[in-house]
Amino acid sequence: MKQQSKLSPEQQQRASEQQAQSPAAREFASAEELLRYDADHTAVPPEIAQRLQISSAGLAAPKVPWWKRWLGGTRS
Repeated sequence: MKQQSKLSPEQQQRASEQQAQSPAAREFASAEELLRYDADHTAVPPEIAQRLQISSAGLAAPKVPWWKRWLGGTRS
C-alpha cells in the first residue's frame, strides 16, 4: 500500500528544504561533548536568561580549591 502524506505541497516543500539545509550528522565522543556543542549552538531566549540571572543571584560563589590558595592562585 502506498503511504499518503497529510502535508500540503507547501509544507512538503518546506520540510524538504529544511532537510537539505540541515548539516551532516555529527558524532560525539561523549555526552558532555554533545551538551557543550548544543549549548554553543542554542540561543537562550531573553526571558529565560533574565529568570536564570535572577534565580542565581543569591547563590554563593564557588569555593576556591585549597591547592589554588596554597599555590597563590587568584581568587575568582
